Amino acid sequence: MDAVSNPSAGPGVEKSAGARAAIRCRGLRKTYDGKLEAVRGLDLEVREGECFGLLGPNGAGKTTTIEMLEGLLEPSGGEMEVLGQNWAGQGRQLREQLGISLQETRLSEKLTVRETLRLFASFYAEARPPEEVLAEMELGDKADARVGKLSGGQRQRLAVATALAGNPRLLFLDEPTTGLDPQSRRQLWEVVRRFTRGGGTVLLTTHYMDEAERLCDRLAIVDRGKIIAQGAPAELIRNLGGDHVIEVMTDPPTPGLAEICRRLPGAQAVWPAAEGCQVQVSQLETSLPELLRQLQAQGAGLARLSTRSTSLEDVFVQLTGRQLRDE
Repeated sequence: MDAVSNPSAGPGVEKSAGARAAIRCRGLRKTYDGKLEAVRGLDLEVREGECFGLLGPNGAGKTTTIEMLEGLLEPSGGEMEVLGQNWAGQGRQLREQLGISLQETRLSEKLTVRETLRLFASFYAEARPPEEVLAEMELGDKADARVGKLSGGQRQRLAVATALAGNPRLLFLDEPTTGLDPQSRRQLWEVVRRFTRGGGTVLLTTHYMDEAERLCDRLAIVDRGKIIAQGAPAELIRNLGGDHVIEVMTDPPTPGLAEICRRLPGAQAVWPAAEGCQVQVSQLETSLPELLRQLQAQGAGLARLSTRSTSLEDVFVQLTGRQLRDE
């Protein structure tokens, strides 16, 4: 499936539909040792003022792509522009306009939170006042605490604060909420929303589908170094075809359960789930009664039966055949 963004898909997409490109890649490649192709001809465009998500299983090439865009890795081929500039000739100017939060940011544990932010702010010509960033990240009460004494969630928020210290136009967030508690995750979501509302651009990777659905104006799904689908989350879900998912498990397991599901009226796709299967359907009101009739005819006992709306997770599994965290 290859989807494109739809200006009517949501307010964030509408906001950025006519914007200039903050990131543009054409045929981007990265090969290691002349053999391993981590990124294979990737085409990507991120518009100014939007939050763009990059999703894919572990090893799909997301982090390699981001590190090339951040100037940390040299591409093996293709073309790449960041904020209308390139790393070869305008690296210094670019660094002044980027904020970067890596998957794992190592900070000096002996410095205080305030000292850490002042240090990072000193690297930029037009940095934000550290106290302002501390307040935004709700770290004011920890300003004089040493980094080594912070909790995991506080450290992660400090890592994002260091990315905001330089007053960037473009913010790279590589799995920024991993390990955060639900409240801290939502606090960070609001930071991202404020940043884009103010005209900033965010490129985000995440292992949380709900995060991608809530934050991203558009996103791309990457698998084996290539983009296999991109568009607004709502559009990708809509293009999958089915409105509902039925998850069924029988006790004992029923031979041919997947085939029964596949033949249901309105069935669009079937995939394994635990000891049963999931079936995506467009006609829940007819599919569900027929499934129950078929199981009753076989004398199958229900161990589990649930229904839900189609989600971005379903899109991902349907396209890649894997869960988001699968190797």
